Amino acid sequence: MAGQDVQLDALDGRLLALLAEEPRIGVLELSRRLGVARGTAQARLDKLIARGAIRGFGPEVSPAAIGYGVMSFVTLEISQRYGHPAVTAHLADIPEVLEAHTITGSGDLMCRIVARSNADLQRVIDEIVTYEGILRASTIVALAEQIPYRTMPLVRAASQA
Repeated sequence: MAGQDVQLDALDGRLLALLAEEPRIGVLELSRRLGVARGTAQARLDKLIARGAIRGFGPEVSPAAIGYGVMSFVTLEISQRYGHPAVTAHLADIPEVLEAHTITGSGDLMCRIVARSNADLQRVIDEIVTYEGILRASTIVALAEQIPYRTMPLVRAASQA
């Protein structure tokens, strides 16, 4: 359902904020804090899950905290003969590739990758470019995270619109 014009109301925004603050909160406690019936809270939660607004309930894992302290962004140019699906399948097999996005501009794909060290980063990049469908890679090493990945400011703005 991505790309649909889906609106959030104030209750959806409050529900998402509570889940972001306390991911392990139960539906009963959620309904109590929101001041709505349990069935209402459950229905809203189910609706947000079905629409894809809530993508998961798993823990947020810090790569640096588990030994992957080097983060970088890699722009890939790919051979159109191989196409995105084949290259994406190759990238999906590399654990250090955290995400990949089709992009506009001089490259075809932008990946966020992690490594244990700069030397390990070279290993990861070498593994990425071994696939013959990848013509060129350009890497930018991230020095420090200034704003972590976040969605709650967006949720607040969308639920007040």
